[in-house]
Amino acid sequence: MSDLNAAFEQAQKDIKTLTERPSNDDLLSLYALYKQGAEGDVSGKRPGMLDMVGRAKYDAWAKLKGTDSDTAKQQYIDKVQSMLG
Repeated sequence: MSDLNAAFEQAQKDIKTLTERPSNDDLLSLYALYKQGAEGDVSGKRPGMLDMVGRAKYDAWAKLKGTDSDTAKQQYIDKVQSMLG
């Protein structure tokens, strides 16, 4: 396993240790970076208007389209570390 993948997995564990719930914007950013790093570009249909949470997640992920996996993983790691202080 590469150092980046190990750090990415560690960041996923570290984020669960936060004592305060992150803001919705931070949560969306983390979600999008995680999905882009783990799965690549967004796929599937955009959720309908009544699924506001699903739609927000989809849109946040879609904004990262074209970002390579390693870059998204590093950004996720950096974001988690900044939130941990």
